[in-house]
Amino acid sequence: MSEVKKIPEGYHSITPALIVKDGNAAIEFYKKGFGAEERHRMKSPDGRIGHAELRIGDSIVMLTDEFPEMKCLSPKSIGGSPVSMYIYVEDVDDTFNKAVSAGAKVLDPVKDQFWGDRHGRIEDPFGHLWSIATHKKDLSSEEMKKAAEEAFSQMSK
Repeated sequence: MSEVKKIPEGYHSITPALIVKDGNAAIEFYKKGFGAEERHRMKSPDGRIGHAELRIGDSIVMLTDEFPEMKCLSPKSIGGSPVSMYIYVEDVDDTFNKAVSAGAKVLDPVKDQFWGDRHGRIEDPFGHLWSIATHKKDLSSEEMKKAAEEAFSQMSK
């Protein structure tokens, strides 16, 4: 018998698990907006999604419907999300536009950022926050420090 891997094949050390009000609609949004591929969907006896898995890029995202009886509530039920996912894609403008077309709300439009990414932020229809980016430029620590100082000095004006 072979030894069981401590982190299953295809997973990373941290895997987000999103709670949403309408799991079926959320899965369709993530397919349209982020090109997600559905790996698994398991329904509870009452029809809610108890566990689903999507592959977005090289990462797995888990998803479940709300289960208030187990204290599993979505951002829509608790007044928003204090957490944001950061997703790297090949073409940030294309992915951002697809997500918005699929129903996401624009928080920050796509633009080149001081840290070397082209980046925009959205809120998906289920209350989850996403930063979408394409990495454009590698910066040394010194370049990053200088760029950050310049960017922050502009914010205070």
